Amino acid sequence: MVKASSIYVCQQCNYQSPQYLGKCPNCGAWGSLVETLVAPEAGSTKGGGNRVGSKPTKLSTSSSKPLQRLKTGLEEVDRVLGGGIVPGSVVLLAGDPGIGKSTILLELASLFKSLYVAGEESVAQVHLRAGRLGLLKNKKDDLYILAETEIENILQAARDDSYQILIVDSIQSVTTDDLESAAGSIAQVRETAYRLHRLAKEEKLAVFLIGHINKEGSIAGPKVLEHLVDTVLYLQGEQEGYFRILTTSKNRFGPVDEVGVFEMNEAGMKEVKNPSEKFLSNRISAPGSIVVPVMEGSRPILTEIQALTNQTNLVMPIRRSLGIDQTRLQLLIATLAKRAGIFLGNQDVFVNVAGGLSIRERSVDLGVCLAIASSAHDEVISRDTVAIGEVGLLGEVRSAPFLEKRIEEAKRLGFKKFITSKKVRTLREAVKLALSLKN
Repeated sequence: MVKASSIYVCQQCNYQSPQYLGKCPNCGAWGSLVETLVAPEAGSTKGGGNRVGSKPTKLSTSSSKPLQRLKTGLEEVDRVLGGGIVPGSVVLLAGDPGIGKSTILLELASLFKSLYVAGEESVAQVHLRAGRLGLLKNKKDDLYILAETEIENILQAARDDSYQILIVDSIQSVTTDDLESAAGSIAQVRETAYRLHRLAKEEKLAVFLIGHINKEGSIAGPKVLEHLVDTVLYLQGEQEGYFRILTTSKNRFGPVDEVGVFEMNEAGMKEVKNPSEKFLSNRISAPGSIVVPVMEGSRPILTEIQALTNQTNLVMPIRRSLGIDQTRLQLLIATLAKRAGIFLGNQDVFVNVAGGLSIRERSVDLGVCLAIASSAHDEVISRDTVAIGEVGLLGEVRSAPFLEKRIEEAKRLGFKKFITSKKVRTLREAVKLALSLKN
């Protein structure tokens, strides 16, 4: 078999070079030449030949069987994946170092006949972690460990037995001898991920890839990695905190707005069946606190918005947020000043979503504004109050989708007072009503 060769191709102008160059001679771009495999010419059918390909199928006459998913038994994982693991799918799990990516996938691997490829650890290290998680007590001994980084050896091991799941930890550690680039380079990640993707489709094997996060917070490696896989999962949370949030940004076999909530402890990842109660368990009565219900996929979750305002001597006051979009916070602060008469020009403003949840929907606007107003006036809002609504730049309070479902969940947890667009029309009215509600 003729071995494939590689060349370096400029990603800006497609200039090709037999060796790496720091600067492209054609377009002048720096660091743009990426190593790329070139298929051998021997046996090529380019330009005609007798190549046999697949034929088009009329969609109306095609027959397809329902996807037979593998149920993990972990409700939070199944929910995020869209109902379970699809055989033949490729899932990319990314997250900050130490957040628990290897832990949750090792627990998942123990539930099936799995091959766990440890590219960054030895077999002894994985064994130690499995013992700490209590996985060695499982009488079902179907978890195989392979300490390997060569893609050729990984593919051979995966084909030698009938595994249900293949886990590669991590894709940045896997290499192929066909390329000269170092592990983790764009060329290595792209080529090895493509071969694993092909393995998954050919063998109907579910493949999980663990990916690194760069300093910008995005997945390290080429963007084609995210396009190639079927599902992209993110494991988020504060490393010093207990909660871990599993979200998805892409899913070909399910929704992209579901979340799974876990609690991290010394025994591994524990599912949180009722996230609302967990997020509100340590809540105290203090100025700057209010509860908001957010829709995460098909279920409402109650969480606490915390705000702190503090007088500053700086020319430019500080505005910081955790779990809320920074630009959105700036707009809400300006709206509070202009439409509700709460001047914050000499105040630093800090907003936090308790529990580490990241909120993207605008139904929490009203809660953020009321939490800031509560802190600025040093007034406590009644503990059993929930705020739901979007705030416009004109100071109007707009309705939120799934309002009844949110209120239902809040009532189930004992909340009795609701500030919504049905009770108030403007932000000024909402602030006045919130500050008048006492325990």
